[in-house]
Amino acid sequence: MEAYERWIRRNKHFVHKFDTLANYLTWLLPDEFAESEIWPEAVSSLVGMITTVNEYIIDTSPTEVHMRCAESSFIPLSLCLTLLKDLETSIEVVAEQLYGEKNKWNLIAITEAVKVCIRLAIFRNSGYKMLLQGGETKNAENDSDSFRPQQTKRQLDKPTGNEESGITKTLHLQNSGNLEDRAISALSSFSKNATMQHPQAIMEPPSKIVEKPSLRTFLSEKSICGGFFVTGEILFIIRPLIYVMLMRKYGTRSWFPWCVSLAVDLIGNSILSVTLMSQHSGKKQQLQSSDSEKDELKRRRMLWALYLMWDPLFTKHTRQRLESTQRLAQHVPILGFVAEKLVEIVIGVQSRYTYTSSS
Repeated sequence: MEAYERWIRRNKHFVHKFDTLANYLTWLLPDEFAESEIWPEAVSSLVGMITTVNEYIIDTSPTEVHMRCAESSFIPLSLCLTLLKDLETSIEVVAEQLYGEKNKWNLIAITEAVKVCIRLAIFRNSGYKMLLQGGETKNAENDSDSFRPQQTKRQLDKPTGNEESGITKTLHLQNSGNLEDRAISALSSFSKNATMQHPQAIMEPPSKIVEKPSLRTFLSEKSICGGFFVTGEILFIIRPLIYVMLMRKYGTRSWFPWCVSLAVDLIGNSILSVTLMSQHSGKKQQLQSSDSEKDELKRRRMLWALYLMWDPLFTKHTRQRLESTQRLAQHVPILGFVAEKLVEIVIGVQSRYTYTSSS
């Protein structure tokens, strides 16, 4: 495995081009594969998982890999989450082929439950920071707060007992010898003290150790704001599982799963927004929101547009609007052809939960 990682890092430009080409080639599978939906999705998932692993190897240096291996012997949770998302469409297709349209939601619910567990673990391991890209991107904005280069410099500049004795000796020599002898003695004393007292501190900065707080510690430090923040983030994490469980019970024709999912999204996002905005109104800031976390909130709001693709809203309203727009544009030579293909693609994408799940 190490040899493969070294080869990937040495040939990262070739690997990027090859992965892109492989993803394009999945659209040109033979007719034998096109007769079944399982094989095209399986090949696409396999290519996606290989691409994900290659990108992870390229983006992580050997030092970071060794540090993560020291912390845990398992694959990083963010990588597991991305691999599962690459595989989930194939899981949905296999479930539909084997168990039918209605019973496929059982296997989808299991997949979403696994993703919820992984995201909760990432949320805990990160010290209860907001999940970026659903947990696939590490939120490390405030990890450097505990490391102060000025403190390290003051520690290096502060003389110890032996250093003080060396300086005293140097000053004594300055009063008793000529200029050349005093310069040689001072340089020798400085070199000896620097080598003996701080051999590692000069070569490299002290390693940064960031302790992740427990939930009780986090809530005690952040008080009520921390409780609201954790509640809003947990609602974001479990919302897909709630939607799938309701779809499994009520079906695609019911408005109840759609409304409950939207309500959970609105409540969770509102709690997070109000909690992070309220820190600036008080004298004491208890939560520090970074630019990436603000962008994450905007990204989550943009994902609400996918509700237009969910049944029963899509079947009763969105699809009719798209088809009426297509009929208006069909008399225009190029625009009519493009509109027809776009509607076909949208309808095909909407047929799969995993394509529009935003989870």
